[in-house]
Amino acid sequence: MKGGVRKRGSSWYYYFDLGTVDGKRKKVERVAEGAKTKSEAEVILRRKILEYENAGTIFKPSEMTLQDFLMFWHKEYVQLKLRVNTQANYESVIRLHILPHLGKYKLKSLTPHILQQFMNEKVREGYARQTLSIMQGILNKALKQAVYPYKYIHENPMQYVELMKVQEKRKTKEDLKIQSKENLKIISQSLDEDHAFYLPFHIGLNCGLRVGELCGLEWKHINFEEKTIEIEQQLVMKEKEWVVAPPKSNSGYRTIPIGNSLLTILKKAKMKQKENKLKYGPHYNQSELGDFVCKKENGEHCTPSVIKYHTRKSIRQKLNINFNYHSLRHTHATMLVENGVPIKTIQKRLGHSRAAITEDTYVHLTQKMARDAADIFDSFAEEL
Repeated sequence: MKGGVRKRGSSWYYYFDLGTVDGKRKKVERVAEGAKTKSEAEVILRRKILEYENAGTIFKPSEMTLQDFLMFWHKEYVQLKLRVNTQANYESVIRLHILPHLGKYKLKSLTPHILQQFMNEKVREGYARQTLSIMQGILNKALKQAVYPYKYIHENPMQYVELMKVQEKRKTKEDLKIQSKENLKIISQSLDEDHAFYLPFHIGLNCGLRVGELCGLEWKHINFEEKTIEIEQQLVMKEKEWVVAPPKSNSGYRTIPIGNSLLTILKKAKMKQKENKLKYGPHYNQSELGDFVCKKENGEHCTPSVIKYHTRKSIRQKLNINFNYHSLRHTHATMLVENGVPIKTIQKRLGHSRAAITEDTYVHLTQKMARDAADIFDSFAEEL
């Protein structure tokens, strides 16, 4: 069986072939724990190959680390059971937070004390409660399955870990990058109809879409007669490729009424894209994923990465405005709240799962509503 060792950073790694599956070579690579030299790493490599050849598994359950198990769990559970965007979120949290601190612990040596210290440290580092809850949820769910059905450990140590109270600072308009009418006017005037961010800007401002929903929007989702936009998919990154996936949650499926000004912009854009298709001919980039609304002049569809580039280059750097694409969603919601639109209506428009999310995020920002309430009672009192 072929294998070898190599050094990456300060750590030695071993790797070996598992054979051919579906015509493709499969390989395993792991940290050679405790190896400080090449020869020590090679000793570990030979032992692991022998274990695999004798038992058919890469690790004995008694030696499996949390990193080994989470990699296995992500492949055999997360990727098969959960939504694509959830898969990406889990992968990111595991890679950036859990593995650097806990990855080298053997599964059987994890205790409530070790896990509680890890969570407490994340609290001290100032992470938001939602982020902490995701970390806690991943560890709890994974270790629960390590007990059953996999039977690698006898008890889930995460069940005894408590998420300590997080003192979260309420977000201000500056934190959410909510834009003033003056800023919106400056941005709008800086974007001509041929600019790649022109259409994303106007759709984002008028509809409050998430960036993945914007990039996943196809012309079939625009109903010009009913004046609506249907949200039923988003564009997300999966294994370094952009793919079409379902919305973030079931509440993400929604129909958004739109006004005449956005309809006019959309009609012009659709006509312009037809002209560009004739202009570029065989060189026009028609995406295999769908007929997307937001495209570059040559037909290449706009991904979240393209949107991020234009917000940085065309607005933050060129106009010196504190802005990102998501600020359009926050601005859209705040304008609706300030103009008296019911929270339940805004919740459905944004695709929030609960009205409480909408209310907690935006209502405390609206000084105008507080002033309106005072003026209403003031006018009532004057009549007494």
